Amino acid sequence: MTLRRLRPTKESKVAQTLSDLVNDLTLDLDQVGIYLAQSNPITYNRAMIILEMAQYEREDKQKEVNVEDYLF
Repeated sequence: MTLRRLRPTKESKVAQTLSDLVNDLTLDLDQVGIYLAQSNPITYNRAMIILEMAQYEREDKQKEVNVEDYLF
């Protein structure tokens, strides 16, 4: 049986690019936030959707870990 390597999706490429940019320690995140808040409202709202989904996913995964730790 041969496993086929999945091609990166457009979304995973964007997520990796965002991750790389945010992990640049020389980047002033406060200043980025100011520019984002002053940008087009659609851009701001879509960025908030990304962050809310990331928070939900992180918390959901944490709950799964906590349930597994409780059972064993």
